[in-house]
Formats: sequence, C-alpha cells, structure tokens
Amino acid sequence: MGILENKGRARVFYKYLSKVYDEVNTFIWTEQMRTEALGLLEIEPDDRVLDVGCGTGFATEGLLEHVDGVYGLDQSAHQLAQAYDKFGKRGPVQFHRGDAERLPFADSTFDIVWSSGSIEYWPDPVTALAECRRVVKPEGQVLIVGPNYPNRTLLQKLADLMMLFYDESEADRMFEAAGFSSFEHHLMGPPHSPEIAITTVATP
Repeated sequence: MGILENKGRARVFYKYLSKVYDEVNTFIWTEQMRTEALGLLEIEPDDRVLDVGCGTGFATEGLLEHVDGVYGLDQSAHQLAQAYDKFGKRGPVQFHRGDAERLPFADSTFDIVWSSGSIEYWPDPVTALAECRRVVKPEGQVLIVGPNYPNRTLLQKLADLMMLFYDESEADRMFEAAGFSSFEHHLMGPPHSPEIAITTVATP
C-alpha cells in the first residue's frame, strides 16, 4: 500500500495541495481529457450524478455542462472549501463530506457515478467500487479515472511507494471483484503522456 493510500495522510496531503490543486492538476488531468471521458457516457439533463472524490470540483464543472445538478463527495474539508468558493454551498452542487468506502446514499440512487483522480487514494478500492455499484441504478453507469501503471521500472517503484497505480489487468480484477457485470477500459492523457490515465466505464 502506498504512502497516500491512508486516509489520514491523504487528508494532510490535500490540506496543502488544495491551495494550488487547480493549477497543478492541469498538467495531468486536462479539460480535453475530461471532455473525452464525458464523451464515454450517455448523460441526460435530468440524470442524478454523483462525483466521488470531487475535490475542488474540476470534474464537477464538466458534469454541470450536461446536467442541472451534481452531488459531490470528498473526505477533505480543505478541498471542499475550494469547491464551495466555486459553486457556493447551496448552488447546483449538493456537497457531502464522506468516505468512498461508505457512501452515505441509498441503493440505486444515481444514474451516473463518476470518480476521477480519487481511486489512487482509496485504501480498499474494491470496497469503494462495490459502493459505487451499490448506489448506481441497475441501468446506470459508473466511470472511474485512475493512474495507469507506468512501463519503466524506476517509475513503477516510485508509483508503488506513493499510491495505487494499476494496469488494465488489475482493473479487470478490481471491477470483477466489486461485482460489475460489464466494463471497458480506455487509456488517455495529455499530449506529453497520452496513456497516463486509465478510464473505466462500468455497468452494474
């Protein structure tokens, strides 16, 4: 388990990163990548959408281009504070502070569950993925964006030290273990690293 696959350490990490997150994030999770990921979904304007690990709301902004409102959940009070500055506490986003492994929602609540840049911090990703499957409707969609496992040995060692990185075969294992019936993976990234992210679209 990587250093940041610990909820306490991750909260401390984001306490400081939240101040510059939107500037740093654009180098590895771009608007173009967000648009490509959104294009993998079938989104209707009246869909109920949950953004797990919403952070400062970068993905939430993209989701709001397609739906009128989004539910956003994050464990970091500092990240949520930045999101409040963007959207307000009573705007189009209903914010919840919570844990991906124990989503505070009833079964079959959402048409779409989205999570980008969050799975790498989950200590138990299979449990969190099973929670995403639980709260999405039977005909709904779950989209997860995570970091693709690097090819070079040195980068692999650094990746393993820090957080969860995974390839398509490991993604297969996790989504199968979480009980998903169907899923497909897509590699994407900015021009300087076009396969930096692995995006999975799954159905219950």
